[in-house]
Amino acid sequence: MYLLQALIAWLLAQLLKIGIEAFKYKRINWRRIAGSGGMPSTHASITVALTTALWRDFGIHDPLVAISFVFTLIVLYDAAGVRRAAGKQAAVLNKIVDELMQHKHVTDKRLKELLGHTPLQVFAGILLGFLVGYYPFFL
Repeated sequence: MYLLQALIAWLLAQLLKIGIEAFKYKRINWRRIAGSGGMPSTHASITVALTTALWRDFGIHDPLVAISFVFTLIVLYDAAGVRRAAGKQAAVLNKIVDELMQHKHVTDKRLKELLGHTPLQVFAGILLGFLVGYYPFFL
């Protein structure tokens, strides 16, 4: 059941990304189903759903809940911190590549910029994960 709740949180987050992007850009990009970055954070949704479901069933003092909670904090930090910084660096490097291509024949491939999450995207993922983990209405 716990794995299923995490997978449901993943699926809902990815479908929401497709919907939000379709609304924003007036087109559906099905490649987003497996893509990283964007609103809401799938990383946050999955880990918070798992931690919440374990907490709901076993209580805050259970060792599994503690392990899952620490794991969730690490993932959230990575999603909003390290991966976000890498995305910003990719944006700068892509700008440099674009400028070089205007002056020279550079055939370098653009880097993926949508790696991390804004704090709002992480919060939305936390909220989605909590709802899926606490209310097993999908099971």
